[in-house]
Amino acid sequence: MPPNIANPAYLASQARRLADDYETVTTKIIGEQEMEKLGMTSYLAVGRGSKNESMMSIMEYKGNPESDAKPIVLVGKGLTFDSGGISLKPGEGMDEMKYDMCGAASVFGTMKALAKLNLPINVVGILAGCENMPGSNAYRPGDILTTMSGQTVEVLNTDAEGRLVLCDALTYVERYEPECVVDVATLTGACVIALGHHISGVISNHNPLSHELVNASEQAGDRAWRLPMADEYQEQLASPFADMANIGGRPGGTITAGCFLSRFAKKYHWAHLDIAGTAWKSGKAKGSTGRPVSMLVQFLLNRSGQETEE
Repeated sequence: MPPNIANPAYLASQARRLADDYETVTTKIIGEQEMEKLGMTSYLAVGRGSKNESMMSIMEYKGNPESDAKPIVLVGKGLTFDSGGISLKPGEGMDEMKYDMCGAASVFGTMKALAKLNLPINVVGILAGCENMPGSNAYRPGDILTTMSGQTVEVLNTDAEGRLVLCDALTYVERYEPECVVDVATLTGACVIALGHHISGVISNHNPLSHELVNASEQAGDRAWRLPMADEYQEQLASPFADMANIGGRPGGTITAGCFLSRFAKKYHWAHLDIAGTAWKSGKAKGSTGRPVSMLVQFLLNRSGQETEE
């Protein structure tokens, strides 16, 4: 959908409609006022330059007969348009930044498939809706943000905004005491350089979870590959003024972005899918691919003990 139609409120309306269509799904929307109360300052900073309100849409699917079963949480980056903010992107190809919500769209697609399949598990799907625009109220390079977790971030580039939205969403989901958390994001151009347009990147703090995801990706023909997350990469995020910077330079850009997110995912098993190279196609065949919905649905089928035969 074009970005003048598919804004964060549009994502929220789709999430609400899913709850209307399926009894197993309930939806709630968190707007800017509630984000303010929750201390989601980092998330709010990214959307400040836009007239479109930031909205986090939360869809809860309850299929597990055991009412206290812990949920799997899926978090999707929903930048409905990413101009880069004050660190403005080049004009050529900027129209494709309507695809910066493909992570959220994938989570929505997975939740819809889950509801149709009626799987016996609990899953929370979060669409982290936001628009990154330059404006008189926009956040700037040099700003220091206090995230919901209390950790501080020095903004070196306003175009590394997805991680600033996701970090607060990853802190928010602690309240679910999740079985595991998977975030899905068109996060880094570096992932396209590393893996091209064929394979999504995986970064995780839990070996079994990353193996599960890679196996599901092979089963579904929606391939992913794990990248390392060694401590040496964390050093690239050092800041003289804050707990961390929001970028770590060009070397290993996908990995340092994953390292950034890992600092907000210490309380649960977590994996990050970078789909910047796989979520959409350019040129004559321009359009979104729907990846990694197949992989995520296969992962949930496997988790619910209902693997499909190859």
